[in-house]
Amino acid sequence: MKVKNPKFRVRSATFENFNVSNSSFNMTMNAQLGVKNPNFGPYKFRNTTVKFYYKETLVGTAIVSKSKAGLKTTKKFDVKVDLIAPISLASDAQLASDISIGLLPLRSQSELSGKVELMLIMKKKKTTQMNCTMNVNIKSQQLQDVMCK
Repeated sequence: MKVKNPKFRVRSATFENFNVSNSSFNMTMNAQLGVKNPNFGPYKFRNTTVKFYYKETLVGTAIVSKSKAGLKTTKKFDVKVDLIAPISLASDAQLASDISIGLLPLRSQSELSGKVELMLIMKKKKTTQMNCTMNVNIKSQQLQDVMCK
């Protein structure tokens, strides 16, 4: 019996406290994440941190608590992330350009480790990577173009 890697993704998001100026941003993102388990046994995973980046600069983190995705199901959960542009980005011409266009590109990364339990006797360690890119539409305050590898 072959054990497949689960998929860990950003599914959707809403925003609050949305403050964007010419060269900075400060917003709270309520993101829905999902762990899709394609196996015929539950996937129990450990705590992990999801990191959000603008280009190569860390702008926010979220903690995912340990949990379990049932067999052949998707475990959905919500996390709150404060996305804040650090002072080092204040003079970044690309950030000012992205904000003037109205699309703020973000990237999320994480690694989720756990075990798939098959037939109550066999346990296989499985680790899955999250690597998603997305755009925050500044005018509509919505997440769009979510692409995960």
